[in-house]
Amino acid sequence: MAEGIGRGELNSEIGHKGNQNDLANAGLRSRLFCALVPCLIFALTVLTFSPVLQNEFVNWDDIENLLENPNYRGLGWIELRWMLTTFHMSNYRPLTWMTYGLDYLLWGMAPFGYHLTSLFLHAASAVVFYFVALRLLSLALPAAFSREEIAPRASAGLAALVFAVHPLRVEAVAWASARNDVLSGFLLLWTVLCYLRAVVPAQRHPIRRGWMIAALGIYGLSLFAKGTGVVLPAALLVLDVYPLRRLGGAPGKWFDSPARRVWWEKGPFLLLAAAAGLVALLAKHGAQAMRPLEQYGALPRLAQALYGLAFYLWKTMVPLNLSPLYPLPINLKPWDLTFLASGFVVLLCSVVFYLFRRRWPAGLAAWVSYVVILLPVLGFAQSGPQIVADRYSYLACLGWAVLIGSGLLRLCENRFSRRISRPLLIFAVGLTATLLAGLGALTWKQVSVWRDSETLWRYALDIGQESSFAQNNLGFALVHRGQLEESIGHFRQALRIDPAFAGAHSNLGFALAGLGRVEEAIDHYREALRINPAHPNGHNNLGVTLAGLGRAEEAMRHYREALRINPGHSNAHNNLGVALAGRGRLEDGVEHFREAVRINPAHAAAHNNLGYALLLQGKLEEAIALFRQALRIQPGFTEANENLRRALRLQGRKS
Repeated sequence: MAEGIGRGELNSEIGHKGNQNDLANAGLRSRLFCALVPCLIFALTVLTFSPVLQNEFVNWDDIENLLENPNYRGLGWIELRWMLTTFHMSNYRPLTWMTYGLDYLLWGMAPFGYHLTSLFLHAASAVVFYFVALRLLSLALPAAFSREEIAPRASAGLAALVFAVHPLRVEAVAWASARNDVLSGFLLLWTVLCYLRAVVPAQRHPIRRGWMIAALGIYGLSLFAKGTGVVLPAALLVLDVYPLRRLGGAPGKWFDSPARRVWWEKGPFLLLAAAAGLVALLAKHGAQAMRPLEQYGALPRLAQALYGLAFYLWKTMVPLNLSPLYPLPINLKPWDLTFLASGFVVLLCSVVFYLFRRRWPAGLAAWVSYVVILLPVLGFAQSGPQIVADRYSYLACLGWAVLIGSGLLRLCENRFSRRISRPLLIFAVGLTATLLAGLGALTWKQVSVWRDSETLWRYALDIGQESSFAQNNLGFALVHRGQLEESIGHFRQALRIDPAFAGAHSNLGFALAGLGRVEEAIDHYREALRINPAHPNGHNNLGVTLAGLGRAEEAMRHYREALRINPGHSNAHNNLGVALAGRGRLEDGVEHFREAVRINPAHAAAHNNLGYALLLQGKLEEAIALFRQALRIQPGFTEANENLRRALRLQGRKS
């Protein structure tokens, strides 16, 4: 009997150790899963957007921001001073310029490196958002977190991937000039994460204060990347209401004594937001980028705002036919059916979310945060040719992603409590994975739309965008490919849509001049300058045409005017250098050639012209280096090749 009891005790002990091992293995698997999720999010995001690494710069702000702008190239004191003081392209974004400066030091002018930085920033944002979503879900559904670790993290991972691989993210990531959106988004997500850490009641006061200081500091950095983060204090208040529940529940208690600390802690955030908002307005006003109220009235702006709210909601659900440009109608009519329907959708959503606020507070919180985040870009301070833009939704749709993640978590919770069957849960997970894969496939395809300028604008027109801007930019791309006849048709289409488009007149003149139709070209140049006397390309192009007719003095006046308007106009420097050198002022010509090369290191003609001027001055070594650089930039450059042969002969070498 004792022996039997002993065997029983021995077997019982082995069984107990087996259970411990099972629990240990389960805990290890859980920890491995928790560590794997952020890595998987990062990897899938990079994989989905990987075609962007083959993309070029495009002729929509990339030329003005990057290709013809020498001021950001480096991180020395001269470059940093420019970054901290410039309102270039009507924006104040010194931190964004610093990332471009770093790109230049690492990659020169290779588009690959610039796109790689934007991609990694976006993938990092997805990982930070995973932790934000995890925290929000733990606050909204604490019971689910008390049972297991895997389902909540899978749900937060789903939210992060819905955000990261959605096609609406493509414009911000694939367009080099939209770096400010991904950089500010990354920093704002960090701000929210630090804020959520700071308001955890269980932490000691010094730790909470440290997290709040970190949140404030990172928020300040985000405003140096892009000013649209000015609405973050309002978004944080939404989180204070739900899911943080820091304002005492019902609105009547929001201003009671316990809630006042919540309001006071927003003070520093509001001060930073007010300062950034003022700087942003000064930047837009200084560049005359905002449409005045008398030109674009209050009612059209309201119609545009309602349209934007409905548009981003619809494209989140059905992300098809996304475009690089949704043109603002020249004469927006608020009573058109499209705008009335948009207003109805916004009103309906507002009423429904409000009526269900007690049963589903997360829905109202997501809706209010969606509206708040979009406020700066809804057209109340309208600038640019677009009525909406995909990049504007970069952070606004985060709430919808969290709701999708919470849906999966609720399904898992219902399965845990056996309110739904296992096959139903498997079906729901499979459907979710299929939809996620579909979003990724659409994003992969959309990234390729941004491959180069011609692909981008042909796509915009192919999906039915009646846009003078797209027609003009496609024509511009075709000119650079030497397809002048085809480009003329697109410039004429742009002018049919908008006869007062000065840039299209100037570009049409350029194409006509290239085909020898000089008088027509001059007429379009003069029309461009009549519409906009401060149009630098119009002055430069007219100068080139006049120089071809032997009217050198008149041509130089236009070159100088182009440089007065835009001192960084590399073509005007090069052309003025040619004119000066042709009139015997070789030293002055060299000065302008050097400036053209400094501004645009990829300007083959300026390298060749500078080399020829130095050749005439007897500076053979430097001239030879410049001719070779011109040929590296443009291998088939006949004139540079002939000049190189001549210089080598003069130096006594064989070519």
